[in-house]
Amino acid sequence: MALSTNSPAQLLDHPALAGMEASLRALLVQALQLPGVQQGLAEDLPLQADLLDILGSLSADGETLAAALLAAAAAGAGAPLQALLKPYPGIVGLVEGQQAAAQVWALHAADAHGANPEGLRRLLLAIVRDLRVVPILLARQLAQLRVAARLPAAERRQLAQLTRDIHAPLANRLGIWQLKWELEDLAFRYLEADTYRQVAQQLDEKRTGRERYIETVKSTLQAALAEHAIRAEISGRPKHIFSIWRKMQKKQVEMDELYDLRAVRVAVDDVAACYAALGVVHALWLPVPSEFDDYIARPKPNDYRSLHTAVIGPEGRTVEVQIRTHQMHAQAELGVAAHWRYKEGKGGDRAFDRKIAWMRQLLEQGADGGREEGAGLAGELGAQLAEERIYTLTPKGEVIDLPRGGTVLDFAYHVHTMVGHRTRGAKVNGRIVPLHYVLHSGDRVEIMTARTGEPRRDWLLASNAFLASGRARDKVRAWFHKLDQTRNVQAGREVLERELKRLGLHHADLAPIARRFRADSIDDLYVQVALGDVGPSQVGRAIHEEQRAASEPAPPLRRPPRRAPAAAKSRFTVQGVGNLLVQISRCCQPLPGEPIAGYQTRGRGVSVHRADCMAMQRLAASSPQRVLPVEWGVAGGGYEVDVQIKALDRKGLLKDITTLIAQEDTHVTDIQSENLRDSGRALLRMRLRVADYGQLSTLLGKLEALPGVEQARRSG
Repeated sequence: MALSTNSPAQLLDHPALAGMEASLRALLVQALQLPGVQQGLAEDLPLQADLLDILGSLSADGETLAAALLAAAAAGAGAPLQALLKPYPGIVGLVEGQQAAAQVWALHAADAHGANPEGLRRLLLAIVRDLRVVPILLARQLAQLRVAARLPAAERRQLAQLTRDIHAPLANRLGIWQLKWELEDLAFRYLEADTYRQVAQQLDEKRTGRERYIETVKSTLQAALAEHAIRAEISGRPKHIFSIWRKMQKKQVEMDELYDLRAVRVAVDDVAACYAALGVVHALWLPVPSEFDDYIARPKPNDYRSLHTAVIGPEGRTVEVQIRTHQMHAQAELGVAAHWRYKEGKGGDRAFDRKIAWMRQLLEQGADGGREEGAGLAGELGAQLAEERIYTLTPKGEVIDLPRGGTVLDFAYHVHTMVGHRTRGAKVNGRIVPLHYVLHSGDRVEIMTARTGEPRRDWLLASNAFLASGRARDKVRAWFHKLDQTRNVQAGREVLERELKRLGLHHADLAPIARRFRADSIDDLYVQVALGDVGPSQVGRAIHEEQRAASEPAPPLRRPPRRAPAAAKSRFTVQGVGNLLVQISRCCQPLPGEPIAGYQTRGRGVSVHRADCMAMQRLAASSPQRVLPVEWGVAGGGYEVDVQIKALDRKGLLKDITTLIAQEDTHVTDIQSENLRDSGRALLRMRLRVADYGQLSTLLGKLEALPGVEQARRSG
């Protein structure tokens, strides 16, 4: 801005306000006469002028410009300003949105995970009512970043980190790329200064040659388009340092190998001209087949539309060409800011409806979730803004975005809570898949539901991997929270007993374990398991630790014990003896972490049993002098354990089981199967090599989740 701003009143001469309606200008004149407004704006006039510059470049309307100025002074101006703004509800809503944002981000800067839940809720409500809140918020952040060099280093890093985590992803989500690029570049400059300077220097060193080459491409392409009577504006695409650095990291290539370092943008009148221009480009230069994207036929989730292609241009160099209409270009640069006068229900389009729906889904988090409301809302906002997301399609072609790793069950809950509750199956790209099937971008998903139904408790078990989204998991928890205490106790008991039985721990005393999970009673522990707050595998691990601590022998009083030889030390340490063969008993097959005891056999060394093994107890009763204290040593090579699987005898059962075992990095050393007569079921007995108890517990949970598997448990 060329204007020299020495007093708040001079802001009225800013070029961005030149076309403001007379009534709004009169409002600003009156507001600037209030002492509180003058004081609030006078604290940083250059920043306010820069804010108007940025909003002016976005073609902001009068209400937005007025609200952007008055938001900085509203807190100190008090009742007089409120009275002045009363006839302007649009400005009041925008000011309240900025005040809520200031409350949220101030706390966020102090603690990256401590966003104020009430402020965040107020901000999202303000955005739902009027999307113009977002461009003002982003413009103010950008204005602060532009002058951040004058701030202390720690404060500057906080501002840059907040921009990278929240504001730049938000600009991307709402399609305001004109601000997104600069927000990213400035945050990158302050967070990773050395890398930023290195990339910027490489760009600057080759700038002259690159600009000369782009001019050659532009003139050649302009002539070719004119020959086909296609009106077009061709420009070089600006280079954004953060984007270039991120692509270098992602593709593991040097800067010269990036296609879009040499890029031009073609703007035409309509969609038909876009495809006609694409034909001209491909006729002029050889296209690179793997580098074509049609974002017109299939827009990006933030409604970005354009044709992208890469060709072998003059001198054999690769050039990226982007082709779009003038309207698409405005939408790509401005996003929601291209429709300043949009109000919900008054002239909105489907793209804006989707953005409003996204905000509504965030607001539903607190109502649906079982977690603390503030943590759920802040966490979901962070997850929604994260760039590591996938984009899937409903049968009607509507885009559903999920966190990376999202399953078909996550998809169902994203569509609607009741759809998730009633889900009983799914098809992906026309093929039936299990509910824990992990989706990828572009998958078309059809959810199959029951007329009535409710979620299953095993959906909450992390080992089953049904849900990757915290929001979906909270919806399942919320369902079970609403059930009565008796049902939760019974359900938790069934889930826990099933897990402990398959791990051979069903005789354990749960009273001390309940205290470890801060449960007042065993019933309270059952409720925690039923609601998914405590996993049954966690209880199993706690039982192991408790039993191991109770079975540890007291330290010797006089001399240290002799140790087993090095060959056995990798698996066991036998106290008081040496040079003996040590082997795992076949009757109970203990695993690392379980309480164990040794029995000195005749001629076969020391046999190691689980402490609660019935065979061991009989041997100890008959020959107590042969019982030896045994400890686990350093594991090497894994441990063998017998597992029994009962399932419906279906085609592909064995393949599914062995594939899952391989995926879990375990190994099958022996397998036997038999058909259970007249039942249509099969019984598989397998000997597996696993690393430890935790791996076994996870594997058994995933085996039971396979279609047709009724039971997977440890045997022996």
